[in-house]
Amino acid sequence: MIGRLTGLLLEKNPPLITIDVQGVGYEADVPMSTFYNLPGVGERVALFTHMVVREDGQFLYGFLTEEERATFRQLLKISGIGARTALAVLSGLSANELAQAVAMQEVGRLVKIPGIGKKTAERLLLELRDKLPKVLGGGTTFATAEMSAGSDILNALLALGYSEREAALAMKQLPESSSVSDGIRQALKSLSKA
Repeated sequence: MIGRLTGLLLEKNPPLITIDVQGVGYEADVPMSTFYNLPGVGERVALFTHMVVREDGQFLYGFLTEEERATFRQLLKISGIGARTALAVLSGLSANELAQAVAMQEVGRLVKIPGIGKKTAERLLLELRDKLPKVLGGGTTFATAEMSAGSDILNALLALGYSEREAALAMKQLPESSSVSDGIRQALKSLSKA
């Protein structure tokens, strides 16, 4: 298996790129989160890769970070999620944004990704719930208890009829260590002033 490529970037045609590694050109599909951070054509690049071998061919997928590749691999383990869908998810959200969406159980963020419907988004949230924080090794910016409280506060605000945008704005104003009841109370106060 090919796990890493280092060479000159020859071509950039999203999502496909070509890397020259000592005279051999490797084509790899990359998520847009990687594509936007690639150097210019003709410059050196190093990618972590994942190779898929199927009946109809061999496919190489590239990522700038190990976290992206680990998240991609975790997505592939979910029934009904193929490499194209996994790339679409990572093109719509970075690995950390996906971990945050899973922790907060935000279906709305996932259904905004082309090709992801509500049922698929719900399945992703369910299947990734205990897996992504481990994959990211604490790369997220908040602890598990705070994620759980934040998720409860967000769900309460959505249940009260606030839009996802209003609820997210209210939650940004909360102290990080808010309990669920205090967080809901403070969020409602800030929403009533708006």
